[in-house]
Amino acid sequence: MKPKNLTSLVRALSLLVLISATSALAQQRLPMHLTGLLNDYSPSTVSGGPWEMHGQWSMDVYPQWDTADFYADMTMSGYGTNSLGAPDATQGGQKPHTHHIALTKAKITWDMIGCPTYAAPVPTVGFQINGTVSLVTGNGQHPTFDPATPPTSTLQVCVSGGTLVTNANITLVWGGGATMHFGTQAIHGVVRKTEELPRPEEFGRR
Repeated sequence: MKPKNLTSLVRALSLLVLISATSALAQQRLPMHLTGLLNDYSPSTVSGGPWEMHGQWSMDVYPQWDTADFYADMTMSGYGTNSLGAPDATQGGQKPHTHHIALTKAKITWDMIGCPTYAAPVPTVGFQINGTVSLVTGNGQHPTFDPATPPTSTLQVCVSGGTLVTNANITLVWGGGATMHFGTQAIHGVVRKTEELPRPEEFGRR
């Protein structure tokens, strides 16, 4: 065999091995149930802000279909103001309210391109989902910032981590009308627990 043809064959075989390895890695990903907490503050520039934000969230990840379902429940409250009209942290707990959020059957992107950045040490692995939320409420009702049915606000959810804990961090970034209330910055949280879901053959195709 000529050297040129041999080189081409080696390249083709290398590409085949790479594709096979990537496919094998994708198949090794198992359905997972992730849960955790959200704790952050909104900017003072949003309506009624700054807000203190606390919540819990869960995510069911289905790699076999490249989709995930995300849910979050949040409490928020603001601050009173001092004589100069500036937020006063000694007057916390003003205008308390709740939000329920759902982003379902969202496509998974297996990278962190476009996700918010972190200070060192920087997360090295992660994935994300993006889409229009299927639910967002204010005290169990349509929120003033997104009163449409269905809602029109978008949400990016990024899960990231490193070598010790693969799924360690989570960020939420809003788009659309919800930014009037939550802001455009990342809302930060932590992954507390990761559990394996039943395998596809055990619960059937969604």
